[in-house]
Amino acid sequence: MTESPDRHSHGLAPEEIIRVKVKAELRKRLRGVRKTTPIEACAERSAKIVTALEVHPAVVAARTVALFWPMLARHEVDLRTLDTSLRARGVRVAYPSIDPETNDMVFRFVDDVAKLEEAGYGFAEPAADAPVATELDVVVVPAIAVDPTGHRIGYGAGYYDRTLPKHPTATSIAVAYDWQLIAEVPALPDDVAVKVVVTDIRVL
Repeated sequence: MTESPDRHSHGLAPEEIIRVKVKAELRKRLRGVRKTTPIEACAERSAKIVTALEVHPAVVAARTVALFWPMLARHEVDLRTLDTSLRARGVRVAYPSIDPETNDMVFRFVDDVAKLEEAGYGFAEPAADAPVATELDVVVVPAIAVDPTGHRIGYGAGYYDRTLPKHPTATSIAVAYDWQLIAEVPALPDDVAVKVVVTDIRVL
């Protein structure tokens, strides 16, 4: 997703302002490291993440799953083979979509990933008339960094923090390369932790 200034900008206590600054610095550094990671290494790690997801109980039981289409130029985790395997067993797959008027994110079901298109936010998303996924069993979430408690660092716009609470029964799963797992993300009150973290080495 497009890089955005961190939404936490005013009305914060001094300690929270420090957390915002630390978070921004971590985001910058880890994005730089990820960008310099060889694409072949990213592909190998992504394949291990997909394998772990395919056998995770929540994914095995799911009938509806939200994924994200990778921004390969940014070396994001590539879940395209998971899309294929989910559809092969009849799972409905949704992708995030940003409303340009409200700047809110929703998930929309996509029958053909060839119809995903970049719409100004840096990532491929469904058409505006694709059906909204009001109920989801699993939501797979991207991360620039994540900690063992499920708090994550994204691109700073807060899309997932605002959207995940709308799917309280879904199992939210952050995916990241194992080196993106850090001891603690400097979380703020409106940050929403995911329920599961999956890397190429472990599941938390």
